[in-house]
Amino acid sequence: MDTTDESPDASTAPAVPRSRWEAVQPWLTLACRLGLAAVLVFAAVSKFPPALSVQAVEAYDLFPVEVARLIGYTLPLFELALAALLLVGLATRYVGAVGALLMFVFIAGIVSAMARGLNIDCGCFGGGGQVAPGETTYGLSIARDIAFAAMGAFIAVWPRSPFALDRAIGLFR
Repeated sequence: MDTTDESPDASTAPAVPRSRWEAVQPWLTLACRLGLAAVLVFAAVSKFPPALSVQAVEAYDLFPVEVARLIGYTLPLFELALAALLLVGLATRYVGAVGALLMFVFIAGIVSAMARGLNIDCGCFGGGGQVAPGETTYGLSIARDIAFAAMGAFIAVWPRSPFALDRAIGLFR
């Protein structure tokens, strides 16, 4: 006798988790989605007015002034867009990956400033620009961004989560 249930209701019924991981993972992803979205919203809002963001980008001394201004003006909008997509759970895998990559770009910038002996505030949550020697917090900023990158990577690897548009449209079940 065949023990598999091939009734039409079996294909539409929600899958019963086979392991503790399968039961917990969607909720961990939801926590990462909401946490990373909150960080991105806070970072974006703290960069307003955009002159603060421009000042922070220029302090890294990595780009010509025009490029630094473009980055400074668009970065908060980009962070808000990523946060909105994470909050609604749309394109979750890709947004998680982009969020993780963005954090690694931030880490690279901080490492570059540290290696070149610049005394600047990272500008991650507003501010930015020159600080007195010894007032930099590069190590803390890098550790924090590694944690945020890990959240983005977790979302990218395990995108399935409750309350996500991805689930409603059938991308990740």
